[in-house]
Amino acid sequence: MKTQDILPVLISIVVIVLVAVLEKQSKFAAAITATMPIGATLAIWIVYSANSGDRETMKDFSTGLLIGIIPTIGFLLAAWLSSRAGLKLMPMLLVGYIAWGILLGVVIILRRLIGV
Repeated sequence: MKTQDILPVLISIVVIVLVAVLEKQSKFAAAITATMPIGATLAIWIVYSANSGDRETMKDFSTGLLIGIIPTIGFLLAAWLSSRAGLKLMPMLLVGYIAWGILLGVVIILRRLIGV
């Protein structure tokens, strides 16, 4: 394996550990760290490296990332509302993933309809 294949995984592990450590000090700092665009950065890096920076591939991938934010925001909103309603962890995550799945379906349908 190449460094460009291993390094993104190692960085992801460091971020997870950092969130766990920061959570003890500041929930807000841990949340900010968890929502930093590190995952997107690593994904862009992996796709760029795998495709020698092909412009069309990167454009399509970046568009997918941008559109993919919509269901993710739905997940976070549903999880937040569920936590405010007092749901435990598993039901809260289940509600979040149901919202994510519904919004993903809507995004896929809209992409087909408008050709994005």
